[in-house]
Amino acid sequence: MAKKPKTDPNYKVIAENRRARYDYAIDSDLEVGIVLTGSEVKSLRKTSANIAESYAEVKEGELWLVNSYIAPYEQAMFPHEERRRRKLLANKRELARMWNETQRKGMTLVPLVLYFNHKGIAKLKIGIAKGKKNIDKRETEAKRDWGRQKARLLKQN
Repeated sequence: MAKKPKTDPNYKVIAENRRARYDYAIDSDLEVGIVLTGSEVKSLRKTSANIAESYAEVKEGELWLVNSYIAPYEQAMFPHEERRRRKLLANKRELARMWNETQRKGMTLVPLVLYFNHKGIAKLKIGIAKGKKNIDKRETEAKRDWGRQKARLLKQN
């Protein structure tokens, strides 16, 4: 997850896909830019977006964000489409690596966090991930529960 610097007024998390870490085993992550229209940026400044059911794909040598939701901006003269495909910006080496990773069985590109960086530019953190089976999810849940229980026991003593 993207960390917030203490004295940075421009840094702001817009949307976070919290379910991604539960449903997927994240191998690596990458920060990419996102191509937005003016009304989309205004709407994001009001923190009205959702990336929970979206995914990224490499298609025809370009990286795209599919099915992400950015709420319409009320005062816009030229409103945007809420669930359009948005182009993501990455260099050729990163793009080639992502394409190679997604060609392996079970690997996908999952958006993790949408945020404004310290310069005030909208960025998206994408994870290269493999889907978890139900037994893996139960294992993760058991580890989390044991960690909580251990913390409680240590706090009592």
